[in-house]
Amino acid sequence: MSVRPEEIDRGSGAHAPPRAVPERAEPQVPLLNIANVLTVARIVLVPLFVLALFAADGHDTRWRIIAAAVFGVAAITDRFDGQLARKYGLVTDFGKLADPIADKALIGAALIGLSILGDLPWWITLVICGREIGITLLRLVVVRRGVIPAGRGGKLKTLVQSVAIALLVLPLSGAFATAGMVLMYLAVVLTVVTGLDYVGQAARLWFAGGRARGESRS
Repeated sequence: MSVRPEEIDRGSGAHAPPRAVPERAEPQVPLLNIANVLTVARIVLVPLFVLALFAADGHDTRWRIIAAAVFGVAAITDRFDGQLARKYGLVTDFGKLADPIADKALIGAALIGLSILGDLPWWITLVICGREIGITLLRLVVVRRGVIPAGRGGKLKTLVQSVAIALLVLPLSGAFATAGMVLMYLAVVLTVVTGLDYVGQAARLWFAGGRARGESRS
């Protein structure tokens, strides 16, 4: 009796090797998305804010209100672009780079502008801008050892800075102007405290990474 080859294969229990299932590539996040559009809009609003702030010698009531409105819109975009990027998976390398640049450009332009107009002491501008530049450079140094996430203190600092700047840009007087300066002093304190905290976290991350490398080599 003849036996067919396929019957021999079935009887021997031989099976065809399993096919490799190709891994699904993660979907590419488009560069042109709502989060990046808001970030770019904030960058574009910075020179418009500066023009409005210095229009008519910098102390015209109407132009100061316009400048405050532009600053407020730009600050609001800072609130939403990061949230949208994280919520809908729109995080891109461009956004990671452009978002902090836009933030620092907006705050820095406002502080320097107010100091030039004589509405804000220069030492406050130098402390805040110096801290931001220093932390940015420090972040570039430790980025290979890890990423330090933004804490609540940093977010509170940005919020207080933005509100204080808005009050100082507006043509206010009396208690409102005083409130603006009080908030700005609070912003300076938060700026220094969060800066020192970031330096401490960066130092721990740096030395922890160094010990890990040393142990891996031994």
